[in-house]
Amino acid sequence: MYNSEIKDINLAESGLRKIEWVRRNCPLLSGIKKDFEKEKPFAGKKIALSVHLEAKTAYLCEVLKSGGAEMYITGSNPLSTQDDVAAALVSEGLEVHAWHGTTEEEYGRHIENVLKNNCNIIIDDGGDLVHKLHTDMRDSLQYVIGGCEETTTGIIRLKAMAAKGELEFPMVLVNDADCKHLFDNRYGTGQSVWDGINRTTNLIVAGKIVVVAGYGWCGKGVAMRAKGLGARVIVTEVNPVRAIEAVMDGFDVMPMSEAAPLGDFFVTVTGCAGVVRKEDFLKMKDGAICCNAGHFDVEVDVAGLKAMAVDKAEMRNNIMGYKLENGKWIYILAEGRLVNLAAGDGHPAEIMDMSFAIQALSAEYLVKNAGSIKEKLIKVPEEVDKAVALRKLNYLGKQIDKLTPEQEAYLSQGL
Repeated sequence: MYNSEIKDINLAESGLRKIEWVRRNCPLLSGIKKDFEKEKPFAGKKIALSVHLEAKTAYLCEVLKSGGAEMYITGSNPLSTQDDVAAALVSEGLEVHAWHGTTEEEYGRHIENVLKNNCNIIIDDGGDLVHKLHTDMRDSLQYVIGGCEETTTGIIRLKAMAAKGELEFPMVLVNDADCKHLFDNRYGTGQSVWDGINRTTNLIVAGKIVVVAGYGWCGKGVAMRAKGLGARVIVTEVNPVRAIEAVMDGFDVMPMSEAAPLGDFFVTVTGCAGVVRKEDFLKMKDGAICCNAGHFDVEVDVAGLKAMAVDKAEMRNNIMGYKLENGKWIYILAEGRLVNLAAGDGHPAEIMDMSFAIQALSAEYLVKNAGSIKEKLIKVPEEVDKAVALRKLNYLGKQIDKLTPEQEAYLSQGL
């Protein structure tokens, strides 16, 4: 607690109430917490965690601590930390370095403050901890057993490092687990993006045209929820297979250059840079609203828009308007950062219960198999994925069939 760097410890009471609400709605994590309290799999281990710091993440930290871990916590985005939640964790004796609205220098310092504790397990969301370890803090690499990566963007960075032979320790690709991306990315992102947009704009979606850039699992969720709210949906893609899928799911597909004059809302979910560019802004309707649901603030070229603008004004909290030479106003939500977290509370608790259950059990897997893992990029073990799914089904009161011995024998023949 003494070494923590947060906004205001007096905010803790509000944060504790948020965490308690999450605790009541995360039965999987609560069950794992009971197991960890008995088994103490992380006794003597230090865990560095950089995940969007809100109440669900806080409960994951509590669960890991219950397993004996020393926790060192920071956020993974300058605008996604909730200061009352950070204060709540500090009040419970965890070390936290994060606050809402960090500068680039402060954000980097917080990451360094976490990593200087020579941690054994790295839990990352976007890859900033791993990147810092491999660049500016290589002396701390020797203490790392391995880590877990939460999101698509982080996995893209990890794969690039591994391909160059630069990755120094094993990383579990948590995002690729079925119990993560099939639910978190699709249903979690789908709901939380529109929660963030709706609470920020207070505008109707029905009857509008929504342009969704990217039709991976996150894009599928955003498009599905937009359709459910009554919007007409256009998808832009670079992958022909996903583009066909979008067409067969009932959406129109076209390049961004053709979609730009049509859209009322633009949502980027690609994990790539420069998805909405200067030339696209010039084609947009007066009052078009742009936002991003990818990890980094590079998908919508906000800097380019600022440079083009002849005037700007804050329209509402988290809505900045930019007037172009043609007289049209373009609105950017949450500075082009993750709209569901920078302008909302992130994914629903029940969704993050599954994702963070995968995180907790993957971290346990790393400790139990320390020294014997040879690969640098590790799929979530099938037994972990299935264990989380079975726990979730049990909580939902649902049962499934089991293969008979005869069926198992039949399938094992490979026929």
